[in-house]
Amino acid sequence: MKKWNSVFANLAVSYISIVLVIVLLLCSVFYIYFSNSYEEELHAKNQLIIDNTAQTIEATVLRSVQQIYLNLSLDKTADIRLFADPSYKSNLSKAIDLQQLLQSEVAAHSDLIYAAHLYYPKQNIMLSSNYGLTFNAAQGSSAVFFADWMNGMRGNKQNQLWTTTRLIPQDIYSSLPNSKSEALITYAHSYPFQASGENSDILIAIDLKESAISGVIRNMMPAQYDNTFILDRSGSLISGSDYERLDFHNAHESKINETLLSKAESGRFKDTINDAPYAVSYQTLPSTGWKIYSAMPASFFYQKLIFVQKLVLFICVAALLLGIVLSGIFARVSYSPIKRLVMRIKDLSEHAPENVTNEFKLIDTVFIRLNNKVSNLEETLQANSSVIRHNVLLNLLHNSNSREKLAEELPFLGISQVYSHYCSMIVNSGQAYVHLSSRDMQYVVYRMISQLEGASVPEAHIIAEELPDKTIVILVSASETCDVFLEQLSRFILAEAKQQFQLDLQISQGCWVEDIIEVHQSYTEAQSLIKYGYFLPDRAILNDRALLEREQSLEEIPQAMLIKFREKLHTRQFDEITAVIQQLVLTMREGRYAADYCRFILASTVYVFSDYLKSVRYQPHDQGQLDFYNQFNELPNIYYFQEWLVSSIATCLAQMDKRNNDRAMSSIDAAKHYIHQHLSEDLSLETVAAQVFISPKYLSKLFKEESGVTFTDYVTSQRMERATALIVNNTMSVEQIASSVGYRTAAYFIKKFKERHGCTPGNYLRHTVKQT
Repeated sequence: MKKWNSVFANLAVSYISIVLVIVLLLCSVFYIYFSNSYEEELHAKNQLIIDNTAQTIEATVLRSVQQIYLNLSLDKTADIRLFADPSYKSNLSKAIDLQQLLQSEVAAHSDLIYAAHLYYPKQNIMLSSNYGLTFNAAQGSSAVFFADWMNGMRGNKQNQLWTTTRLIPQDIYSSLPNSKSEALITYAHSYPFQASGENSDILIAIDLKESAISGVIRNMMPAQYDNTFILDRSGSLISGSDYERLDFHNAHESKINETLLSKAESGRFKDTINDAPYAVSYQTLPSTGWKIYSAMPASFFYQKLIFVQKLVLFICVAALLLGIVLSGIFARVSYSPIKRLVMRIKDLSEHAPENVTNEFKLIDTVFIRLNNKVSNLEETLQANSSVIRHNVLLNLLHNSNSREKLAEELPFLGISQVYSHYCSMIVNSGQAYVHLSSRDMQYVVYRMISQLEGASVPEAHIIAEELPDKTIVILVSASETCDVFLEQLSRFILAEAKQQFQLDLQISQGCWVEDIIEVHQSYTEAQSLIKYGYFLPDRAILNDRALLEREQSLEEIPQAMLIKFREKLHTRQFDEITAVIQQLVLTMREGRYAADYCRFILASTVYVFSDYLKSVRYQPHDQGQLDFYNQFNELPNIYYFQEWLVSSIATCLAQMDKRNNDRAMSSIDAAKHYIHQHLSEDLSLETVAAQVFISPKYLSKLFKEESGVTFTDYVTSQRMERATALIVNNTMSVEQIASSVGYRTAAYFIKKFKERHGCTPGNYLRHTVKQT
């Protein structure tokens, strides 16, 4: 009993019951549906075959015969009115051409027609493709074979006539018994075309082979061929006139009249013939009014239907067996998570029984306990509702929710009324909080948010939240747009912050939107406007829509301004540097440049300054690391940026000037010492500068500033002093002295010596000896 009370047993029984009900229901539905639909489908298919057969007979046989009539009547090679003219006796030779025309048409369509005739009623003359020219055609032994269409057209008010099927001997003039015959249907038409049969001058008759029609039926309806007929309007048999089918036709005599009297072009009905059920179908041939009539034994349909019923029964039995197997599998699969859940409950619960007769009772007990814990959790969530509201507002501002999810989270914002307009505002403190401690800053933000949300505003609702970047976002919900209200609210916030906390704030106002899910558009606009507060610190309220046009601007600050800043920095022209910075700040404030682009230019300016300091190996006096970028990012507005950058450049230039003065003297002393020790070597400006690790230009400048002479003059003077001493000693030749003081040729040395002392080295030596 315990096993039968388990969840697994209940699931198995439930699945099997469902399978039984579904299979029985499907069996019933399939049996009813397929029995009717399949039988209907077979009838429709049979009717479609008849329709296609009728269309084929109409297109390939009947219309072809009518086309032959048109070919004969419109042919210009022979005169079809030959015998209608009283003077025909003088033109009998033309009859040969006319007969050849008839014979050519018969030969071209030998599969369809047997013969073609031209009959002239007034002259009682007939010209035939098979029988030649016959006078007094309506009399004589052969007239009986043409009487049906000749007599029919004489009293016919229409212009055409189709005869019934009749047997015509192949040789109408032969009197031999059992001669071969051909089943023919004659199509007669008056000439001219619009003339009636009784008023026509000429009758064109075309003998159609019945075998052409029966051949189409045999090809299109092989299974129904023996039971298919074509009847004319009077009920006479057109096709299917052999002996065996005539007997079947007589058996259907009772239903033929119903078919003929029916106004419908096609249809079907059931009939009992010779104590056997039949399905009767018919279709009308448009050009003749004949009806193709087919009767199929009902067993033809039921045999196939019985097979379908057996197939449905087999499928249902297979489905039942498969359903029972799947029921066991599904029961085990469905029970598996319940079993795991019960095992997990036993592992986690200290008081769960070992043997459980019904797992659902155990799960129910656990859910009751879980419900109590959920209730406690809801109380905790209620206590943290402010955090939830903060996250909901952030999702709304960043368009992170679908409309369905927003509808679920909207109650957390406390908006009880559906408003028609919404607007976002951003309150930016800049550096207003810098002098406050973290605790005081939190208190200020809390007081401002409390005052905003506690304000009593008719037909409006205000929500305020602090964002991670220390700004305050305000969501205004109103029944209608009111820019005056936004202006008043902004000035109220500014006044309260100044009066209570001595804070200077900036406020940006986004656009009004008509759907709360579009609030992110207003918030994005407010974010764009607040960025311009950095460049326009004197504007407390940022609601000028012209600033938004700057966001789309592609204008660029002239590169010449940054190039000029770099050049003045390298030349250490402080006043010009200050002027460039002032011009840059003014250009950003008054120009139509995007805020992000201006911030990028300011950062590039800082980079140029930092890169310059690296190039001159600048070291702060405290030996610390330069951190210009963090300092730049902490500046509240562009005025602070201008003051900070000018001050930083001034400090660095002053320190570099002090450092350069100390290094200048040591560099000159080192250069002079190198020159004294290497007078005989290359003493170009580049060589000496490389030895003391400064640039040639700077070395030249130092010599001029510190020694009062140029570098070249100093080197020349030192060489001349050494040469003078060597000349006085009189131990070396002029060439040796020139080489020892760095001159390659004695002539150039004598020239430089003469420029220095006004005489040649030899004269200087003699003058010195005389003085001594």
